[in-house]
Amino acid sequence: MSDFSVKPVLTGEKTVLRPFTEADAEGMWEIIGDAEVTHFTGDPPDEITPERLRDWYGSRSAQPDRLDLAVTDAATGELVGEVVLYEWDPGARSCTFRTLIGPRGRGRGIGTEATRLVVGYGFERLGLHRIQLEAYAFNHRALRVYEKAGFVREGLRRETEFKHGAWVDEVVMGILDRDWAALTATAR
Repeated sequence: MSDFSVKPVLTGEKTVLRPFTEADAEGMWEIIGDAEVTHFTGDPPDEITPERLRDWYGSRSAQPDRLDLAVTDAATGELVGEVVLYEWDPGARSCTFRTLIGPRGRGRGIGTEATRLVVGYGFERLGLHRIQLEAYAFNHRALRVYEKAGFVREGLRRETEFKHGAWVDEVVMGILDRDWAALTATAR
């Protein structure tokens, strides 16, 4: 079991996941400001400024307890989003996953491939036992992506947030190392 200090480059057919740099702040500013991203991820807890984003993305490679990777289009190299493994619990060999994909990365399978790449890395290289996530119940596209990557619905957290004039639920999902092994064994 290693920690998260190694920041890999993970390559698929549609996407390349790579470590963030300070220069990615401008692209992430645009992505985070997208109305659909805000709708499905919620408003950030603090006011986001370009300077804060430069500091944030410039510091991601130095974090030994989490893995933040830029999702880029393999054909163009354009930054289209992020994938993150965080809330690492070394004793339980578990962490939480989140992702966001901006408008130029949607509808092309990039999010699905990026999810599979980072989940595979978590199990196969980091030795994780469990990866979990929470997503709004109304985010049907994301829930489909997570299910295609092997995540299983484990529960529903009812009315966790008041959003757009109504209470919304969160779906809790998880995938275990043995689930991943079975999924990848059948794909070969």
